[in-house]
Amino acid sequence: MNFALTVVALVVLLAIAWRYLGAYMVSVYQGKTKWLRVIEKPIYSIIGVDPEAEQSWQRYSISLIAFSGVAILISYLIFRLQGSLPLNPQHLPGVTPALAWNTAVSFVTNTNWQSYAGETTMSYLSQMGALAVQNFLSASAGIAIAIALIRGFSRKESKTIGNFWVDLVRGTLYVLLPVAFVAAIVFMAQGSLQTLAGPAHIHNILNGAKQTIPRGPVASQEVIKQFGTNGGGFFNANGASPFENPTGLTNLLSIALLLAIPVALTYVFGKMVGSLRQGVTILAVMTIIFASWVAIGTIAEHQPNPAISAAGLTHQPTGNMEGKEVRFGDTSSALYNVASTQTSTGSVDSANDSYNPMGGFATLTGMMLGEVSPGGVGSGLYTILLFAIITVFLSGLMIGRTPEYLGKKIQAKEVKLAALGVLVMPILVLILTAVASALPAGKAGAFNAGPHGFTEILYTFTSTANNNGSAFAGINSNTAFYNIAGSIAMLLGRFAIIIPTLALAGTLAAKNVVPTSLGTLKTDKPIFIGLTIGVIMIVGALTFFPAVSLGPIVEQLSHGKFF
Repeated sequence: MNFALTVVALVVLLAIAWRYLGAYMVSVYQGKTKWLRVIEKPIYSIIGVDPEAEQSWQRYSISLIAFSGVAILISYLIFRLQGSLPLNPQHLPGVTPALAWNTAVSFVTNTNWQSYAGETTMSYLSQMGALAVQNFLSASAGIAIAIALIRGFSRKESKTIGNFWVDLVRGTLYVLLPVAFVAAIVFMAQGSLQTLAGPAHIHNILNGAKQTIPRGPVASQEVIKQFGTNGGGFFNANGASPFENPTGLTNLLSIALLLAIPVALTYVFGKMVGSLRQGVTILAVMTIIFASWVAIGTIAEHQPNPAISAAGLTHQPTGNMEGKEVRFGDTSSALYNVASTQTSTGSVDSANDSYNPMGGFATLTGMMLGEVSPGGVGSGLYTILLFAIITVFLSGLMIGRTPEYLGKKIQAKEVKLAALGVLVMPILVLILTAVASALPAGKAGAFNAGPHGFTEILYTFTSTANNNGSAFAGINSNTAFYNIAGSIAMLLGRFAIIIPTLALAGTLAAKNVVPTSLGTLKTDKPIFIGLTIGVIMIVGALTFFPAVSLGPIVEQLSHGKFF
C-alpha cells in the first residue's frame, strides 16, 4: 500500500476511534452501559466483589498487585507444566524456570518481551491460556489506572477513585473483547491462521524433501496483541510472518489497532474532566511528537543501507530493505515499528537490528521519552499527565503562582509523586545498561561489537523498563542474566510508576476545586502544548543523550553523514 495512502487511511481510522471508541469508553467506565451489567454480575459473585463499593487508592493498589501476583503465578505454572498439559500437539516440553518466570512477568506487565521463538517453545494452551489471556487482562489493568487518575482530577473531596475489579471486568468485557473478536474475523479473512489442528507436515514426493510448518490459534492472539498494545507474537517473526500479518490491509489495521485506545483515551479524559479541549491538548502533544518521530524513522529508512553501499551496491532506490518485508516496503515498515515503540506494543513487521542507525534511533528514543506519544493503553495517558503536572509546576514557578491543573492545586506532594513516576524509567534503564555493559554476562549477550552492540544492550533495557517488548534482534536475551535483569526492569517499570500514579489520583480526588482567576495558567492553549513538549523533550534529552551518543549517533556519524 502506498505510504501516503496508508497515512491518510490511518488518520481517518484514528479520528473515528477518538470520537466513537472514546465516547463508548466514557459510557463504560462511568457505568452508563446498564444494559450490559447482566453480563458482569456473575463474575462479581464468583470473585466476591461488591461492584457498588469503591476503593481508596491504597486498596485499589493492593487489588492490582494481588491480581498481578496471582496472574504471574498461574502463567508460570502453565509454562512449566505445559509438557503434561493438553493442547500440545507438538509435544513441547515445559519451559525452563528462568525463561518461564521472565515470560510470566513479561505478559502480566503488558511488556510481552519474548526471549524465545513462540512456535517452538509454547504449546497452544500456553499461547491461549496464559499469553492471550494476559494480553486482555494486563491491557485492561493499564486502562483502569488511567481511568482512576482521571477520576482523581474529576472528583472533589472524595476518598475513593473507583473499584479496580469493576474497572478490570468492564474494560475486558466491553472494550477489548468485542473489538478483538471482530478484528480477528477480518484477519482470518485476509489469511491469518486460526486452527488447533497442529503443524502441517509437507512431503514432496518428487525430491523426497520434508517440511513441518507450525500452525495454531494465531489470529485471535494477533489482534489483541495490537489492540491491547501488548506485542507478543505467536511466531518468532512477529508481524513479519505472513501467518500473522498476511496483507497490506492487516498491516494497516495492526497500526490502527495499536494506536486506537491510547488516542481514544484523550477523548475519555476530556469528557470525564468536563472539558474536551483538555483532551485535545493532550492529543496534540502526542501527535506532534509522534509525527516527528515517524518522520525521522521513515526518512532514515528510505536512505541506502551503508553496509550494502560499502559492498558496492550504491543504487538502492527502495531505501534500506535489509530486514524488511517486500510486501510492506521501507517507509511503511518504519511507520509500523515507530508506532509500535511510541506505544508500549513492541510488535514489529521488520527487524529493528537491521535499521539504519538513525532509524534505530527513532525506535529507541521514542521509548526514552516515556512512551507518551501516544503511549500504551492507559500507560500513555497517565504518564503524559505526570509530565503535564510537572509542566504546570514549572510554569507556576515562572509566574510566581501556586500551580493549578484542572482546578486542583499542585503542591509539593503532587509534584514529588509525578517526578517519581517520571524518573523511575530513566533510572532503571541507565543503571541496568551500565551493569550489563560492565559485566561479562551482559556483554556476552550482544551479537555485535562497538556502538551497535552497545545499542543492542541499551535498547533491551529501554524496552523492558518501558514495558514495550521490542528488541534489537542481535541480543541473546535467553540467558540467566538477561532473564533476571529483564524481569526486574519489567516489574519496576510497571509498578514503580503505577503506585505513585494511584497515590496521585488519591490526593487529587481528596482536593476541592479552586476557581480560575486571571492568573490561572490556561492548560488548553497552544502555549501549554509547547511547554509540555519542551518538558518531555528536555527530560528525555538530558537524561539519555550521553547514552544515545555512544550508540546510534556515533554509529551514524561513523558513516560520514547524519542522514
